[in-house]
Amino acid sequence: MTDALKLQTGQAVALTTALAALVPVIETERLRLRAPMLTDDPAYEAVFVSQRSVHMGGSFTAQAAFMDFCQAVAGWMLRGAGVWTITTRSGDAPLGWGLTEGAEGFGYATEAAMAILPRAFGYFGSGGVVSYIDAANHRSARIATRLRARRDAVAETALNEADLHIYRHFAVGDAA
Repeated sequence: MTDALKLQTGQAVALTTALAALVPVIETERLRLRAPMLTDDPAYEAVFVSQRSVHMGGSFTAQAAFMDFCQAVAGWMLRGAGVWTITTRSGDAPLGWGLTEGAEGFGYATEAAMAILPRAFGYFGSGGVVSYIDAANHRSARIATRLRARRDAVAETALNEADLHIYRHFAVGDAA
Protein backbone atom coordinates (compact mmCIF):
# COMPACT_ATOMS: atom_id res chain seq x y z
CA MET A 1 0.00 0.00 0.00
CA THR A 2 1.42 3.38 -0.96
CA ASP A 3 1.75 6.24 1.51
CA ALA A 4 -0.74 8.18 -0.62
CA LEU A 5 -3.47 5.69 0.28
CA LYS A 6 -2.98 6.53 3.96
CA LEU A 7 -3.56 10.27 3.31
CA GLN A 8 -7.18 9.98 2.21
CA THR A 9 -9.06 11.21 5.31
CA GLY A 10 -11.50 13.88 6.42
CA GLN A 11 -12.50 16.56 3.93
CA ALA A 12 -10.30 14.98 1.26
CA VAL A 13 -12.58 11.92 1.28
CA ALA A 14 -15.65 14.13 0.83
CA LEU A 15 -14.08 16.00 -2.08
CA THR A 16 -12.85 12.80 -3.71
CA THR A 17 -16.32 11.26 -3.41
CA ALA A 18 -17.96 14.36 -4.91
CA LEU A 19 -15.53 14.44 -7.84
CA ALA A 20 -15.89 10.70 -8.48
CA ALA A 21 -19.67 11.14 -8.63
CA LEU A 22 -19.19 13.41 -11.66
CA VAL A 23 -17.50 10.65 -13.67
CA PRO A 24 -20.10 8.71 -15.64
CA VAL A 25 -20.57 5.06 -14.71
CA ILE A 26 -20.95 2.70 -17.64
CA GLU A 27 -22.37 -0.78 -17.18
CA THR A 28 -22.32 -3.70 -19.57
CA GLU A 29 -23.70 -7.17 -19.13
CA ARG A 30 -20.66 -8.20 -17.04
CA LEU A 31 -18.73 -5.03 -16.23
CA ARG A 32 -18.95 -1.71 -14.43
CA LEU A 33 -16.68 1.13 -15.52
CA ARG A 34 -16.41 3.68 -12.72
CA ALA A 35 -14.28 6.58 -11.60
CA PRO A 36 -10.77 5.58 -10.55
CA MET A 37 -10.12 5.79 -6.83
CA LEU A 38 -6.87 6.00 -4.91
CA THR A 39 -7.53 2.51 -3.58
CA ASP A 40 -7.28 1.23 -7.20
CA ASP A 41 -3.59 2.12 -7.31
CA PRO A 42 -2.31 -1.24 -6.00
CA ALA A 43 -4.00 -3.09 -8.89
CA TYR A 44 -2.69 -0.50 -11.35
CA GLU A 45 0.77 -0.80 -9.84
CA ALA A 46 0.67 -4.61 -10.05
CA VAL A 47 0.15 -4.34 -13.81
CA PHE A 48 2.63 -1.55 -14.46
CA VAL A 49 5.56 -2.86 -12.40
CA SER A 50 5.26 -6.24 -14.11
CA GLN A 51 6.10 -7.45 -17.59
CA ARG A 52 2.39 -7.01 -18.42
CA SER A 53 3.21 -3.35 -19.08
CA VAL A 54 5.95 -4.03 -21.62
CA HIS A 55 3.72 -2.70 -24.44
CA MET A 56 2.74 0.35 -22.37
CA GLY A 57 6.18 1.76 -21.70
CA GLY A 58 7.00 -0.44 -18.70
CA SER A 59 7.87 -2.09 -16.62
CA PHE A 60 7.81 0.81 -14.17
CA THR A 61 9.07 1.34 -10.65
CA ALA A 62 6.31 1.55 -8.03
CA GLN A 63 6.76 5.33 -7.86
CA ALA A 64 6.64 5.73 -11.64
CA ALA A 65 3.53 3.51 -11.79
CA PHE A 66 1.82 5.74 -9.22
CA MET A 67 2.74 8.86 -11.20
CA ASP A 68 1.38 7.25 -14.38
CA PHE A 69 -1.83 6.37 -12.52
CA CYS A 70 -2.16 10.01 -11.40
CA GLN A 71 -1.63 11.27 -14.95
CA ALA A 72 -4.23 8.85 -16.32
CA VAL A 73 -6.79 9.88 -13.70
CA ALA A 74 -6.07 13.61 -14.21
CA GLY A 75 -7.76 13.47 -17.60
CA TRP A 76 -11.12 13.82 -15.89
CA MET A 77 -10.08 17.10 -14.25
CA LEU A 78 -8.12 18.53 -17.16
CA ARG A 79 -10.06 17.33 -20.21
CA GLY A 80 -13.46 16.21 -18.98
CA ALA A 81 -12.68 12.67 -20.13
CA GLY A 82 -10.30 10.05 -18.83
CA VAL A 83 -9.79 6.45 -17.83
CA TRP A 84 -12.26 4.31 -15.98
CA THR A 85 -11.55 1.53 -13.52
CA ILE A 86 -13.01 -1.70 -14.82
CA THR A 87 -14.73 -3.95 -12.27
CA THR A 88 -17.22 -6.75 -12.53
CA ARG A 89 -20.84 -5.78 -11.93
CA SER A 90 -20.91 -8.09 -8.92
CA GLY A 91 -17.88 -6.59 -7.16
CA ASP A 92 -15.74 -3.50 -6.86
CA ALA A 93 -12.26 -5.03 -7.07
CA PRO A 94 -10.46 -3.43 -10.01
CA LEU A 95 -9.78 -5.59 -13.03
CA GLY A 96 -7.67 -2.69 -14.15
CA TRP A 97 -7.34 -0.24 -16.95
CA GLY A 98 -4.52 -2.30 -18.34
CA LEU A 99 -6.11 -5.57 -17.24
CA THR A 100 -4.73 -7.52 -14.33
CA GLU A 101 -3.37 -10.97 -15.13
CA GLY A 102 -6.43 -12.65 -13.61
CA ALA A 103 -8.77 -10.61 -15.84
CA GLU A 104 -7.07 -11.49 -19.10
CA GLY A 105 -8.69 -13.80 -21.63
CA PHE A 106 -12.34 -13.14 -20.76
CA GLY A 107 -13.06 -10.51 -23.42
CA TYR A 108 -13.25 -7.73 -20.83
CA ALA A 109 -11.05 -5.32 -22.82
CA THR A 110 -13.25 -5.60 -25.91
CA GLU A 111 -16.46 -5.38 -23.88
CA ALA A 112 -15.25 -2.28 -22.01
CA ALA A 113 -14.01 -0.57 -25.17
CA MET A 114 -17.30 -1.25 -26.97
CA ALA A 115 -19.13 0.42 -24.09
CA ILE A 116 -16.78 3.42 -24.00
CA LEU A 117 -16.60 4.19 -27.72
CA PRO A 118 -20.11 5.70 -28.15
CA ARG A 119 -19.40 8.14 -25.30
CA ALA A 120 -15.94 8.90 -26.71
CA PHE A 121 -17.47 9.63 -30.14
CA GLY A 122 -19.86 12.02 -28.39
CA TYR A 123 -16.88 13.88 -26.93
CA PHE A 124 -14.44 13.74 -29.83
CA GLY A 125 -16.47 12.74 -32.90
CA SER A 126 -16.13 9.72 -35.12
CA GLY A 127 -12.49 9.48 -36.17
CA GLY A 128 -11.40 11.65 -33.23
CA VAL A 129 -10.69 8.69 -30.97
CA VAL A 130 -7.34 6.93 -31.32
CA SER A 131 -5.54 4.00 -29.75
CA TYR A 132 -1.76 4.14 -29.47
CA ILE A 133 -0.56 0.54 -29.65
CA ASP A 134 2.97 -0.79 -29.41
CA ALA A 135 3.86 -2.42 -32.73
CA ALA A 136 4.58 -5.72 -30.97
CA ASN A 137 1.25 -5.76 -29.09
CA HIS A 138 -0.69 -7.93 -31.52
CA ARG A 139 -3.50 -8.71 -29.05
CA SER A 140 -4.38 -5.03 -28.62
CA ALA A 141 -4.12 -4.49 -32.38
CA ARG A 142 -6.65 -7.31 -32.92
CA ILE A 143 -9.02 -5.70 -30.43
CA ALA A 144 -8.70 -2.32 -32.16
CA THR A 145 -9.41 -3.93 -35.53
CA ARG A 146 -12.40 -5.81 -34.06
CA LEU A 147 -13.70 -2.40 -32.94
CA ARG A 148 -13.48 -1.10 -36.56
CA ALA A 149 -10.35 0.99 -35.94
CA ARG A 150 -7.94 1.43 -38.82
CA ARG A 151 -4.25 2.29 -38.77
CA ASP A 152 -3.58 5.95 -39.47
CA ALA A 153 -0.38 6.11 -41.53
CA VAL A 154 -0.43 9.92 -41.67
CA ALA A 155 -0.56 10.22 -37.87
CA GLU A 156 2.13 7.55 -37.50
CA THR A 157 4.41 9.41 -39.91
CA ALA A 158 3.84 12.68 -38.06
CA LEU A 159 4.57 11.04 -34.70
CA ASN A 160 7.67 9.38 -36.15
CA GLU A 161 7.91 6.55 -33.60
CA ALA A 162 8.56 3.33 -35.49
CA ASP A 163 7.44 1.09 -32.64
CA LEU A 164 4.05 2.75 -32.18
CA HIS A 165 0.97 2.17 -34.29
CA ILE A 166 -1.97 4.58 -34.23
CA TYR A 167 -5.44 3.15 -34.74
CA ARG A 168 -8.26 5.60 -35.46
CA HIS A 169 -11.77 4.59 -34.37
CA PHE A 170 -14.93 5.30 -36.37
CA ALA A 171 -18.59 5.12 -35.41
CA VAL A 172 -20.75 2.52 -37.10
CA GLY A 173 -21.92 3.88 -40.45
CA ASP A 174 -18.98 6.27 -40.88
CA ALA A 175 -16.41 5.67 -43.58
CA ALA A 176 -13.28 4.23 -42.05
